Amino acid sequence: MAMESTDEMSGAPDGAARKELERNEYAQLKRLVKDAGLLEKNPGHYVVRLIVYMSLLALSVAVLTLVDGVWPQMLNAALLAFVIVQMSFTGHDLGHKQVFRSSRNNDILGLFVSFLIGINRTWWVEKHNEHHSNPNDLDMDPDIEIPVVAFSEDQARAMKGIPRLIVRHQAFLFYPLVCLEGLVLKYSGIRYMLTNRLRFPIAEPIMMVGHIGVYTGLVFLSLPFWQGLLFIAVNQLLIGLYIGSTFAPNHKGMLMLDGEMRLDFLRRQVLTSRNVRSSPINDLLYGGLNYQIEHHLFPSMPRNRLKEAQKIVRPFCGEHSISYYETGVVQSQREILQYLHHVSAPLRA
Repeated sequence: MAMESTDEMSGAPDGAARKELERNEYAQLKRLVKDAGLLEKNPGHYVVRLIVYMSLLALSVAVLTLVDGVWPQMLNAALLAFVIVQMSFTGHDLGHKQVFRSSRNNDILGLFVSFLIGINRTWWVEKHNEHHSNPNDLDMDPDIEIPVVAFSEDQARAMKGIPRLIVRHQAFLFYPLVCLEGLVLKYSGIRYMLTNRLRFPIAEPIMMVGHIGVYTGLVFLSLPFWQGLLFIAVNQLLIGLYIGSTFAPNHKGMLMLDGEMRLDFLRRQVLTSRNVRSSPINDLLYGGLNYQIEHHLFPSMPRNRLKEAQKIVRPFCGEHSISYYETGVVQSQREILQYLHHVSAPLRA
């Protein structure tokens, strides 16, 4: 009689059966979420948000054009940074088709938002979708392809020249580097626009040129030259700090994947993601991205459904022995810095 395989003798599923079981796990979870109505679009939620953001934007423009004084304008630069990042969260949601059933409507509003925030839509959507497909993958995730930050010891050892000096002390330089994120996003989008095929080849360049023209025009027509430069510097640095501080906790310091590690979709998304504990303030400031696990499992789920989805996803992960990680704001930032300090240790040895 032929000898039975170890899996058969132990009752454990073989490779093919295990993969099928893992696929079924995600299908079960998705069915629970869908039956709860959490994948249904809710455009009214976003309409209210956009009215609030546009009102705050109008207030910022009014202060810029009507109020004199350096300090009031510095506060205004901070207000404008908050509005732009909140608009960026809406652009993120539109890129995931969270707002409308119609892809066309998501695209139209997404182009308008890209004009307001100054980020090229085609570049960002393609980059972000690649990240969602390969979170924390050292070979394939574009969000960890940063020339002056290392996310593994091998990456750190491979650094040369000035990037190597920066990475050596990257934990201490992380927040200063993050302040440049807003400018990096603009530069990367413009470079992509000049060298790649765009989904909207006429509208996207018009949106980008229009954003730069309106933004700089309003600033320098309203403020003295040096005060205008200071306004732009404060505004852009705060945009970068805000964006970086809300996006970094999503994955940095969590499980890193390489070509040898194989995980099914459910585990890949959960194990590489970190949630930041919910509160009304956190839900606002993070634009819903503090529910990163739920967002990665269901990218098209409207932002205001994520909190309810967590009540389904977390116990489901517990029942299937999948580690579900959530922590507070301060601890999440501490873990990021500790991880960056750890992987750069070989350069300090």
